[in-house]
Amino acid sequence: MTLASTFRMFAALLLALCAATQPVQAERIKDLGAFQGLRANQLTGYGIVVGLPGTGDDNLQYATLAMRGVTNRFGLTLPPGINPATRNAAAVMVTAELPPMAKPGQRLDVTVSAIGQAKSLRGGTLIMMPLLGADGQIYAMAQGNLAVGGLGVTGADGSNTVVNIPSVGRIAGGATVERAVDTGFDQSPHLLFNLNDADLTTAMRVADAINGQFGYALAVANDAVSVRIAAPVTPQERVLMMSRIENIPVTPAEAAAKVIVNARTGTVVINGAVRIGPAAVSHGKLTVKVQEAPTVVQPAPFSQGQTAVEQRSQVEIEEETNPAFEITKGANLSEIVETINAIGASPSDLAAILEALKQSGSLKAELVIL
Repeated sequence: MTLASTFRMFAALLLALCAATQPVQAERIKDLGAFQGLRANQLTGYGIVVGLPGTGDDNLQYATLAMRGVTNRFGLTLPPGINPATRNAAAVMVTAELPPMAKPGQRLDVTVSAIGQAKSLRGGTLIMMPLLGADGQIYAMAQGNLAVGGLGVTGADGSNTVVNIPSVGRIAGGATVERAVDTGFDQSPHLLFNLNDADLTTAMRVADAINGQFGYALAVANDAVSVRIAAPVTPQERVLMMSRIENIPVTPAEAAAKVIVNARTGTVVINGAVRIGPAAVSHGKLTVKVQEAPTVVQPAPFSQGQTAVEQRSQVEIEEETNPAFEITKGANLSEIVETINAIGASPSDLAAILEALKQSGSLKAELVIL
């Protein structure tokens, strides 16, 4: 299947989607954003994985230091000069995400990544180590056996085969929360609801929907992102109010007109809000073909000449001319795709046409080049 035929199929799919496009549907407030303070927090830690079948770090200094740190926790001091990191252990970084309102005793999934020369963490066990937040405090402790999806095999001659990433593994429920994060949502006189995408119209609609649900002026749009809500005093009443607010349906504002062009892959995405003013477009293709047909030239008999190769080149230039097509005023997405598809433009040609339309002022949308 050629690139042009693939693009025609893609354009036909866009036309079908445009024909079936319905007005913006109402969404729950919880799908448009989140309350301030109720967010996840990233945790990181440094530890050691042991029990590896010879695929760990080899005399790596920080792996040795980590192993000494582990043994010191149990009152064991290794004699100077002894290197415990002999391919059966690996120094690792451990990361996890602490969910909002996580309480001590809850379990977290952790990701374990080798930071040294370990070839594989398969079969290893993470020794108990702390997970720290951005403030340097310990919020969880991690330990457990790794599940590694990758595989690495090395032959005696040095050849090797690697499937996926064997130097990264996960431990399901491998960490236990030791400290809760103080969100402060039960102490502030107001609650702040932050939208995922900044939009003044959507913020106003969220505030109006909340006030309509409760029957009085409870919420005020601070800006294009946040909505301030007067909160009850007790935590129980706050939780009840937040639960009701999350499930209120709101019709968000239509997205701003955007055209996204990925120059590396040739992908072009046009949202339904894009409109194009009156314009005439002419697009053609220039093809240059060079054919080499060298021939061998023999000297005349008894001429004491030498056989030579004579170069013969044939250059052909073909220019495909397409008549100019006109885009009417206020053309929508389906009309744009249908018009450009009529000339058989490839995705790269489409990107060039849209960029030219933007420069001419006919494209009333933000052009984003990735």
